[in-house]
Amino acid sequence: MKATGVVRRIDDLGRIVIPKEIRRTLRIRDGETMEIYVDKELVALKKYSPMDDLEDISKRFVDAIYQSLQQKQNIIVTDRDKVIAAAGNLKKKYFGELISNYLENIIKEREYVIQKDKIKLKLLNNGLEEEASFVIWPIIANGDSVGLVIILSEERVITEIEEKIAKITAQFLEKYIEE
Repeated sequence: MKATGVVRRIDDLGRIVIPKEIRRTLRIRDGETMEIYVDKELVALKKYSPMDDLEDISKRFVDAIYQSLQQKQNIIVTDRDKVIAAAGNLKKKYFGELISNYLENIIKEREYVIQKDKIKLKLLNNGLEEEASFVIWPIIANGDSVGLVIILSEERVITEIEEKIAKITAQFLEKYIEE
């Protein structure tokens, strides 16, 4: 664990302020839920994501969908910060990477996006772009937008089938979180 050199006093209500620079670096937003861990004299905070519990099932689900698609599009599932599951030729490039501001805004807006013609798209925070057609569907569980399902085609136009697959995948993950 890395020391920051920052010292904060606990107020009379038991609160402590996490400095803005640390919140920005760790992408902690106002109102975000945190998990608290205790180990002897150590107190640790971790961003809570309901998608953490879905990582394994998301991986299996997108692999199954990828195998059943005749045209091998990339399928990606994100939480609010990073890619948690991916299938396709971009899997190694995307898995575990931080998502772009563009995708963060789609999560915030809670609306799906369909781009049938190929355009340049920045999905990751690392500046790399893909030229593809795509569908992006938000995952909304218990009233909160918690992630995205993305189907990305580098070779052909996105059809109604991919739109339905993205929607069904998002709905499946939503139900899984809510139960």
